[in-house]
Amino acid sequence: MRGKCLIFSAPSGSGKSTIVQWLLKHPELKMVFSISATSRAPRGTEQNGVEYFFLTADEFRSRIAKGDFLEYEEVYPGCFYGTLKEQVEKRLNEGMNVVFDVDVVGGCNIKDHYGDEALSMFIQPPSVEELERRLKLRGTDSDEMIAKRVAKAGYELTFAPRFDVVIVNDDLDQAQQKALTTIKSFLNA
Repeated sequence: MRGKCLIFSAPSGSGKSTIVQWLLKHPELKMVFSISATSRAPRGTEQNGVEYFFLTADEFRSRIAKGDFLEYEEVYPGCFYGTLKEQVEKRLNEGMNVVFDVDVVGGCNIKDHYGDEALSMFIQPPSVEELERRLKLRGTDSDEMIAKRVAKAGYELTFAPRFDVVIVNDDLDQAQQKALTTIKSFLNA
């Protein structure tokens, strides 16, 4: 039986990656993480092929030209993110449920491509101020990058109504449980 797509999108710092990593610890969901490609530099201990496929901007543009991506976006000038088609289709055909941790435009594009085979979830921070606080606590970005991410969050929040489900992450445990319940219902439908 073919798997389904589980899409998570949110402004940076909303907690989507934390929720996704928690969900991946539930073997009954048969979830496998879709590793995105990016042209940004690795953060902290990130490794190529684990958290992301790290490509140069030129390599990324070349793969776009070849039609290798299910979706891609130039999130910031010269900073691309995208999902490689071949990896997703292989896992779906193996019966695995592919989980995506992608930007809002990518999330909408994947949902448009897969339609009813996909559940799209938007993880919303309780406020932009809390989002900024979380980004500072994360300690992985410069003050300039944090300012860019916060500025972009206002735009990204306008995409929430385009998603199947919006989960406000003001309490991590509750947000995780809501995501788990929602996914189980979708997979059993």
